[in-house]
Amino acid sequence: MANGGEFRFFLSCDISLPLAFRVDRLLHYPTPTQPSPPQDCTTLVTNKKVPELIVECKLYIDGIQFGLPVSTRLESSGPPYFWNEVMTLTAKYRDLTSLSQLAFTVWDMSSGEDGNIVGGATIFLFNNKKQLKTGRQKLRLWPQKEADGRVPTMTPGKVPKNERGEIERLERLVNKHERGQIQHVEWLDRLFFRAMDKAKEKCERTENLYPSLVVEFCSFEHRVVFQESGANFYAPAPVLLSNQLVTVWDPELGRTNPSEHKQLKLARSLTRGIIDKDLKPSSNERKCLQRIIKFPPTRSLQVDEKQLVWKFRFSLMSEKKALTKFARAVDWSDIQEAKQAVELIRKWETIDVADALELLSPDFESEEVRAYAVSILERADDEELQCYLLQLVQALRFERSDESCLAHFLVKRAVSNIEIASFLRWYVVVELRDTAYARRYYSTYDLLENGMMKFARDDGDEDGFRLWQSLTRQTELMAQLGSIMKDVKQVRGSAQKKIDRLRQLLSGVFSELTNFDEPIRSPLAPTVLLTGVMPQESSIFKSALHPLRLAFKTENGGISKIIYKKGDDLRQDQLVIQMVSLMDRLLKLENMDLHLTPYRVLATQPDEGMLEFIPSSSLAQILSEHRTITSYLQKFHPDEDGPFGITAQCLETFIKSCAGYSVITYIMGVGDRHLDNLLLTDDGRLFHVDFAFILGKDPKPFPPPMKLCKEMVEAMGGAESQYYTRFKSYCCEAYNILRKSSSLILNLFNLMRRSNIPDITNEENAGLKLQEKFRLDLEDEEAIHFFQDLINESVSALFPQMVETIHRWAQYWR
Repeated sequence: MANGGEFRFFLSCDISLPLAFRVDRLLHYPTPTQPSPPQDCTTLVTNKKVPELIVECKLYIDGIQFGLPVSTRLESSGPPYFWNEVMTLTAKYRDLTSLSQLAFTVWDMSSGEDGNIVGGATIFLFNNKKQLKTGRQKLRLWPQKEADGRVPTMTPGKVPKNERGEIERLERLVNKHERGQIQHVEWLDRLFFRAMDKAKEKCERTENLYPSLVVEFCSFEHRVVFQESGANFYAPAPVLLSNQLVTVWDPELGRTNPSEHKQLKLARSLTRGIIDKDLKPSSNERKCLQRIIKFPPTRSLQVDEKQLVWKFRFSLMSEKKALTKFARAVDWSDIQEAKQAVELIRKWETIDVADALELLSPDFESEEVRAYAVSILERADDEELQCYLLQLVQALRFERSDESCLAHFLVKRAVSNIEIASFLRWYVVVELRDTAYARRYYSTYDLLENGMMKFARDDGDEDGFRLWQSLTRQTELMAQLGSIMKDVKQVRGSAQKKIDRLRQLLSGVFSELTNFDEPIRSPLAPTVLLTGVMPQESSIFKSALHPLRLAFKTENGGISKIIYKKGDDLRQDQLVIQMVSLMDRLLKLENMDLHLTPYRVLATQPDEGMLEFIPSSSLAQILSEHRTITSYLQKFHPDEDGPFGITAQCLETFIKSCAGYSVITYIMGVGDRHLDNLLLTDDGRLFHVDFAFILGKDPKPFPPPMKLCKEMVEAMGGAESQYYTRFKSYCCEAYNILRKSSSLILNLFNLMRRSNIPDITNEENAGLKLQEKFRLDLEDEEAIHFFQDLINESVSALFPQMVETIHRWAQYWR
């Protein structure tokens, strides 16, 4: 590496390659037939089952997890256990800091889905000289401990110097030999490796060795030296040698430069009059402004970007997409600047509703800005407003007063639309449990009640009091259903005994539910009036929480089937279904109907709620009874001349619905997919249920990027058929349509960041995870190729099928 006194190296900040490494093998892990190692060496628990091992790796930057974990395949052919598998992370070398670590945890999956921890180890990617580690690394596992990515770590993979023996010394020499730091001499190498093998055999016989994981890091032509793309904040290393690379710490780097700050304020002060009104950006400045305008709402502006937007604010007033960027460029703590900004915003080209939602996020505290956003929302019709109502209720948290413009706007729209009134009331009721914002939501509830009570319809059919009463009676109905559920759960025995008890209660103690004194508005569909429960048509689902499936008579003579759940938080399901409904609307606005099934979900408490029941069968049940999806569809829509003996319309419905949900579940990062939560209606509509895991979280190992099982592909005629090609075409078209509305979807998610929904509030980078799925860095043509590759990768994935059998067993024995 040194040539004529010259030291050649790469800077880590210049390497745009993704971080990659190879998981090689696990050493010294006892087999089931071997005796367990002594207590002072390891406490690994062995049993008679054949170990099925996977290695999970997480990247930690400065002690915080970065990106999603990656896992190897299952390995059960050891010992020793070989993977020889290359793992590639989404993070690039340029993203790393000097305290970046890889945390490896070995899991034994032979005992079930959760698995047992074999051990974990953590390794820094840079050494104490700030040079990237390369080549083979042997990590000592800490028994029964998951790898700890904090700084300092509790599971260091490197053996401390004072504990290193002859084996560790020899292995370090081998690493240097492999990296070319020790000259290769063939006859001497043979002697060395022969002696090393003997030393290993002797050590294994006489010592109790810790389990060790062998991984291999990438090597580069020259050494890679750490350098952050911006400022560096590192303590200076002691200088030991004259030719050693030294990192010097500048304590003033990263701080605001007082002279630059003053110049910035003066520049803005000078341009507050008429000076900038006639300024026009140059060609390069125009390109920079257009790039800034296209930034997603999750992207904050840098100082120079803010200055550029402010400088050309007058010329940007005709571009409605630029307003939110202008609002981010304003120094709202400066009274004069804020005053001028508000005046400009009022004269700006009218923005879209999607951008108004961004102005209601916690990033904007100005009451004038938030009031302006509400004035834009007033242009939305009731149907569109319902698409955002859940988020608008969350946005009340970010208002500066209890009786804000937003609260009065929501109540005003609710008073004139019973559906909005019903959903608004329930969304507010759920938030009353949040002690931090209870006062805010009690105030909104009072505003709604007073508004409804004063309301009188023009035709005189219903006064405000009766309208409000029709909503409050929903709460009474939920309380009665909760009592029934509690009673049914206490029944021991088979599911049929519980069903019999349910029907007995509905016909006896709770017989008033069979015929209501006055119709009750359905909480799921407030325009539907329920007149009573039908005991013999009601049942209970076979699952741990025993949800009730209730059949209600409606005023117009129909039947409304509803699922009542107690003990489960439906707020996350409610959000996902809202997104499915919104995306369905966005696709239909582009004349693309993918036959989605956005069934209704309503959380009425953090642990209680209702779902619309859609007559359908799970794919697990269909495959058990009919062996294939095709046979099932042939039963309901036979056509001898149609494709695969099915009517062309039915097959088209199936293909389109598969495409729609494949795209949506990918964007939302829906996890834990199996054949029991994929449902199919008899007209060919496939849809997903149960969204306990989103944003990339999944309890199963090896989740494919898209949720597409082989049975679905087989029903399309296989991966080589014209119908599968059509499926991929629908996927790519839908993906690009939804990418155009990425700002709307990201803004809605941003408003949910403090909603107490676990997968969102516990995930700091929820918005960024969602944004990644849209691949906004790609043009439409590139996005098509990207998505086609995703589909191909998912179809070739085999491991979800292995886990499927385990899940079926679990379902069977419930």
